[in-house]
Amino acid sequence: MAEIQAERTAAPPVVFSERSRLVEGVRAYGLIVAMWLRSTMAYRASFVMTTVGNFVSTAFDFVTIMLMFAHVDVLGGFTLPEVALLYGTSATAFGLADLVLGSMDRLGRRVRDGTLDTLLVRPVPVLAQVAADRFALRRLGRITQGLLVLGYALVTLDIAWTPVKVVMLPMMVLSGAAIFGAVFVVGAAFQFYAQDASEVQNAFTYGGTTMLQYPPTVFAKDLVRGVTFVVPLAFVSWLPALYVLGRDYPLDLPRWVAGLPPLVAAGCWVLAGLAWRVGLRSYRSTGS
Repeated sequence: MAEIQAERTAAPPVVFSERSRLVEGVRAYGLIVAMWLRSTMAYRASFVMTTVGNFVSTAFDFVTIMLMFAHVDVLGGFTLPEVALLYGTSATAFGLADLVLGSMDRLGRRVRDGTLDTLLVRPVPVLAQVAADRFALRRLGRITQGLLVLGYALVTLDIAWTPVKVVMLPMMVLSGAAIFGAVFVVGAAFQFYAQDASEVQNAFTYGGTTMLQYPPTVFAKDLVRGVTFVVPLAFVSWLPALYVLGRDYPLDLPRWVAGLPPLVAAGCWVLAGLAWRVGLRSYRSTGS
């Protein structure tokens, strides 16, 4: 009788669904971020100075563009306010992704020194731990700078606003942040195989946002095809911003592609999730 009673009262085996793992990952990410925020706020003067420094250093990118327009009236057929719109949307989108997932480029270092093993033994998704590691609130400086440039563009430009264009602005920023975030994850997954590949990742993230700050008309068509059909960074700002501006699309694309960024972002995250799983399963401990 005692054995039967024990079987009845024994807890059933726990099976974690994909949804429960996602919820647990978000919760763990929030807890780790909160820990780093408390650590950051312990030295508020240092936080303010590093945030201002981040703001000033990123502001030089737009200062460079302004210096160009001090000598020319248009760049690739675009005026300064139009370029400011491209700059503001791409910089803000990248800033959001960098704030949330900017620590992913440290994964290669963890693979090399074996500290990734400590993350694997914790009952928390590894992706959440890597993404939240050393969360840097100072990156708000980049977001603030991008929003200020975007505000300047919206005030200066004479845009024939429609409900679709109004919705397009927050959509392109959020979808663009998601696309950049997926690139961060794919780049981190690649570092399971090539531990010194953080610069390769940065070429698509930091390099990608720099490219998107300029009109597509200044680049070769092969490059524009690459960032449209291979690594779809063009959906971050170029295509939706050109719709808002009423400009012609590169590569003779139809105008309805401006509404595709959310779908492109979802597809990128599906591929990023698969790449992360494959990379994580291929990991071999250093034995340290």
